[in-house]
Amino acid sequence: MEYTLHRFVLHMKTKSYWANTAHYLFHGCHHKHPMDGLRLVFPPAGTAILCVPVYNLLRLISTPTTTPALFGGVLMGYVIYECTHYYLHYGQPSSSMPQKLKKYHLNHHYRMQSKSFGITSSLWDHVFGTCPDSLVAEKKR
Repeated sequence: MEYTLHRFVLHMKTKSYWANTAHYLFHGCHHKHPMDGLRLVFPPAGTAILCVPVYNLLRLISTPTTTPALFGGVLMGYVIYECTHYYLHYGQPSSSMPQKLKKYHLNHHYRMQSKSFGITSSLWDHVFGTCPDSLVAEKKR
């Protein structure tokens, strides 16, 4: 979900004034100012609004007793994602895995915005060919 939303929704090509404005407000301002702490996470009001269709979608595909649990899992996954994203921008990781994730994500911001869409993992970038060539060559060695 993270990779799909980041690549196809947050990095979609827009042509109209209103689409460009909405895109800038949702994600473009984060790319323009990647180290601005106020632009690192999606606004809580926007998240609350988006929770309604997500909950209704889950209601369609699950039973009334499992919907709240599934919704809780989706919400928890989202919060973990946002915390990870914030940490990759502002944290000072001391172990190698978070250091690699931070380098990988900041590469997306400062070098190639059309690559490295994964935030918590580079797995789907490898699967869909959006991993930077330098990292693919490095893995083959």
